[in-house]
Amino acid sequence: MEKDAKIYVAGASGLIGSAVVRQLQANNYKNIITKTHQELDLTQQSQVSEFFNSEKPDYVFLCAGKTGGVYANDNYRAEFIYENIAIQSNVIHNAFLYETRKLIFFSCSCIYPKFCPQPMKEEHLLTGKLEPTNEPFAIAKLAGMKMCESYYRQYGCDFITIIPTNIYGKNQNYTPLNSLIIPALIDRFHEAKVSCSEEVQVWGSGRPLRDFLFSDDLADAAIFLMNNYSDAMPINAGTGSDIPVSTVAETIANVVGYKGKIVYESSKPEGVLVKLQDISKISEMGWSPKMSFHEGISLAYKDYLNNYRLKLES
Repeated sequence: MEKDAKIYVAGASGLIGSAVVRQLQANNYKNIITKTHQELDLTQQSQVSEFFNSEKPDYVFLCAGKTGGVYANDNYRAEFIYENIAIQSNVIHNAFLYETRKLIFFSCSCIYPKFCPQPMKEEHLLTGKLEPTNEPFAIAKLAGMKMCESYYRQYGCDFITIIPTNIYGKNQNYTPLNSLIIPALIDRFHEAKVSCSEEVQVWGSGRPLRDFLFSDDLADAAIFLMNNYSDAMPINAGTGSDIPVSTVAETIANVVGYKGKIVYESSKPEGVLVKLQDISKISEMGWSPKMSFHEGISLAYKDYLNNYRLKLES
């Protein structure tokens, strides 16, 4: 990407999109286009068409979409499949119509089969059934991936797909029922510290293993791929190693400064025991993450205090 190229970041206000904007700015890209939902509703075909006709971006980072944790995925199934497919279809198709030079679509690790061989390789996609609780979201993300692949194969569009592992960082969603595991635990441990609670409950046994990638590292990977990767096949991005949920909880408690007891609710759902993506493809290309987990949690907690809590308490 040329430093003065016109770059559109769809979903720039979210966890991933805001990280992409930060990393583009840090790398001296000077012509970044962002739009709020109020300015541009990506589910509306006419608005997206008008935007692409007017702006004609050279590059597109498609980070926009409806996301959430286990509760949100299981309870807002219709919104998750409709809104994500609408956004993806509108942006990808108009990028083709208005000759965007390159587009990167952000998928999700939930598109892998529930009982996938470990670590999960890109060739394992579509070889088994999905996790039922987030199936509508996963199907939408699979559709976006296949759209990029189809436009690549039929029209020669340089549209690529990145499959991130579990992402956390600045600008997370802390809404209790809709948040992912790390923001949910940051909020829970902070509240427990403030209220002097003797214990904090964590869903599941604490044994499941997960890979967590800091959002700015993901953004760095996406920019790297925009400059170095062109292929119809999607590509994984993660740290290449996993940690138990119990370590996640203990790290967050330590960073927050909570001194009470952590209680694991084994009767609650916790998903598959192991879920790790193989990152050999992107690693062999020369990319690797930079942020340690403890440092990433520290930055996420500072952002929680300086933004979410500050707004909540003002």
